[in-house]
Amino acid sequence: MTDMGKFLKQAQQVQQKIARMQEELSDKIIETSAGGGMVKVVMNGSHEVVSVTIDPEVVNPEDIEMLEELVVAALNEARREIDDMIKEQMGSLTGGISLPGLF
Repeated sequence: MTDMGKFLKQAQQVQQKIARMQEELSDKIIETSAGGGMVKVVMNGSHEVVSVTIDPEVVNPEDIEMLEELVVAALNEARREIDDMIKEQMGSLTGGISLPGLF
């Protein structure tokens, strides 16, 4: 087998591993919170929000802006944690080589 043939075979194997990893990641769940747990967000590895829980004590009709900020903060933290998890898994899969555009 030529060097190019070996390279193509390795690339195909990596592609298959990445596809499996993406499937596995979609099953992973991250739960984050903001405001000391007053707003909780559950997100899966596909960046889909599974649930949002809001402590009734934080619901103040006079200060909706604070509630909105807490929801945004919890969502952003969940996204960051998912991204970190993806980078970690990709790093172990690619031997630390960054492959732009994959995630």
